[in-house]
Amino acid sequence: MPMGGVFYFKRNFLSVKIDYLAMLGEARGNNPDLVEGAVICENAGSDGITVHLRKDRRHIQDKDVLALKGVVRGKFNIEIPLSDEIIGIAKEIKPTQVTIVPEKKHESKEGGGFDVRRYRQKVKDTVKFFHDQDILVSLLVDPDAETVELSKDCDADFVEIHAGTYCNAVDKAVIDREIARIYGAANRAAEIGIQFNAGHGLNYQNVLPVLNAKLLGDVIIGRSIFERAETVGLFKAVDEMLEVLE
Repeated sequence: MPMGGVFYFKRNFLSVKIDYLAMLGEARGNNPDLVEGAVICENAGSDGITVHLRKDRRHIQDKDVLALKGVVRGKFNIEIPLSDEIIGIAKEIKPTQVTIVPEKKHESKEGGGFDVRRYRQKVKDTVKFFHDQDILVSLLVDPDAETVELSKDCDADFVEIHAGTYCNAVDKAVIDREIARIYGAANRAAEIGIQFNAGHGLNYQNVLPVLNAKLLGDVIIGRSIFERAETVGLFKAVDEMLEVLE
């Protein structure tokens, strides 16, 4: 497997995406307490909480985001579409960070990341808008150097690499190719000075090679933690993930 440029920290930062908890509640006809879930994650050592506020309000509702803002002690990250309505809500909530993500097919590239080139000016204007509110901005992008460069040009603070193609791969050659792409994107981010995060599909096993990416900061992980929590409880599931990230 190809090697990335390894920089060692005590551990990478973990942001637990709690949308899956809301999805479980919808499937089972109950109302999981997202605030309680977020508190447990942070008490277990999570560095922050991520939620996705969609235009159709699937899973996460406005009231959830408002309630979470009142209790999250670490980095509160809201994934948002490039929608004026949701941008306005995010301004009022004032999270630590927003991450611009695609919600429609025409907004995304082949690997699932946001098509920054196509919406470059709108992204740039939105980044400035949030910076004026003292809110950090990340862009969910495919692992390619050109898109990382475009994100830097838009003045984004972070790129979050969409690891879905890597995570879904079965063939070793494809896995190696995708890891090499992630390392290449990380190397380019380090060269031009934009911070580098990763998410979307990562779990207790497949995150390990990703941790070798140069200057990797946050890892955003949700579903695998909540699936593990079904067996060991949420506090222990988060603790186990933190051990993996050491």
